[in-house]
Amino acid sequence: MIPRFILISALLVGSIAWAADRPNVLFIVSDDMNCDLGAYGHSMVQTPNLDRLASRGVRFDHAYSQNPVCNPSRTSFMTGLYPEQTNINTNAGHFRTYIPEVLTLGQHFQNNGYFVARVGKIYHYGVPTNIGENGNDDAATWHQVRNPIGIDKIREPDLNVIVPGAHSGGTLSWLEIDSEDEEHTDGQGANYAIEMMEENHPSKTGRPFFLAMGFYRPHTPYVAPSHYFDLYPTDAIDPVMLHPNDRDDIPKAALPDRPNQLDLTIEQRKDIIQAYYASITLVDTQVGRLLDALDRLELADNTIVVFVSDHGYHLGAHGLWQKSDLFEGSTRVPLIVATPGDAGGARGAATESLTELVDLYPTLSALCGIDTPAHVVGKSLVPVLNDPSVSLRDTAYSVTECRTVRRWDNSKFLGRTIRTARYRYTEWDEGSYGVELYDYERDPEEFTNLAYDPEHANLMQQLRRRLQARQADANEDRF
Repeated sequence: MIPRFILISALLVGSIAWAADRPNVLFIVSDDMNCDLGAYGHSMVQTPNLDRLASRGVRFDHAYSQNPVCNPSRTSFMTGLYPEQTNINTNAGHFRTYIPEVLTLGQHFQNNGYFVARVGKIYHYGVPTNIGENGNDDAATWHQVRNPIGIDKIREPDLNVIVPGAHSGGTLSWLEIDSEDEEHTDGQGANYAIEMMEENHPSKTGRPFFLAMGFYRPHTPYVAPSHYFDLYPTDAIDPVMLHPNDRDDIPKAALPDRPNQLDLTIEQRKDIIQAYYASITLVDTQVGRLLDALDRLELADNTIVVFVSDHGYHLGAHGLWQKSDLFEGSTRVPLIVATPGDAGGARGAATESLTELVDLYPTLSALCGIDTPAHVVGKSLVPVLNDPSVSLRDTAYSVTECRTVRRWDNSKFLGRTIRTARYRYTEWDEGSYGVELYDYERDPEEFTNLAYDPEHANLMQQLRRRLQARQADANEDRF
């Protein structure tokens, strides 16, 4: 009989050799970044490096987070499961408590011969509290991790905060620092990621890498060097203001108001938006450094690059700032996927295909020639990458826990929404705390809730059935 340790070693060596010709993966995740990007057509925000990445691949114009909150969203795309299946719908808790044996995206690539590493925030971290620490990480996902920490964390006492004494990561806070990029946590993170590419170059190790780079910005506090603030003079910023009667037809459950945000002055709004945009361009520059490193190390022709945010972000629409609601601004995310030249796929294209972040797990598996685990609920986006006119879904599904209304027993409940090509239909506590319907063809800013318009009664019934079907799928036991 062959000794067990020899057999395991032989299998491991075999898996590495089998994986040697597979593409690398650079998986870039930003924190709280919306689609106010030059790469998405924004007239002010400068993102030349995301533009460059988009020219190499496909920009997804209708990609949606499964929960517009950090922990549940990141848990969802890293496990390939919906938030109801992971039992993580808030920033509290860890998925291993509920599904301890689930095979994460990183573990899956480890099992198929990849070196798998993390820099920065991939699973949930309290920002800025856990900067420099492991946060709510999952050790089993990675071979190696690095936790950058920079001047933005050190200068935390100097922040501008709209709620004095409040946790700066939970409210609007910002700071301009006369500094260099590499003094910041995200600049340090880019340094570490480049070092990992160099140290784990497949020509040295004989195996491909899966490198996850998690940037902390533009999550509040919005901290960036002065030279990025200079790109966005406040006199050029026209902040969104709350339109009269905009909230009259919105259920209370849909409006997660935070202290002092409805009372912001115009100057405060401009300062906040300036800092948020400066933080975006800081991240964009670090993405450019990673792309430059791929070119310099002759890795670009054999590396899949994904750029994504965990969810969207509001800058004043409906009087909302930040996230955790089910409007378009909070659920929609930037997503760019660039495949190596010999892997096929479109270049410099955009797609209208409805996409969910749970689709990332099966997509990366398929692109790397790896079978997708049976528990994963997403759909491979490879057909869309090859032909951006293809549409794989007729709805995109998102869920969040209500933060505004409590029932008589103080228990919490969920809001659920589906986005179709034209409409968004939302129910709070299965409709008992409100229903919403928006027509993006006629009302892209969601000013008119059509849910109680008799002319849309048939459409409401159709969308209700579709939401119920998606809800049933999202609650299916996969283990």
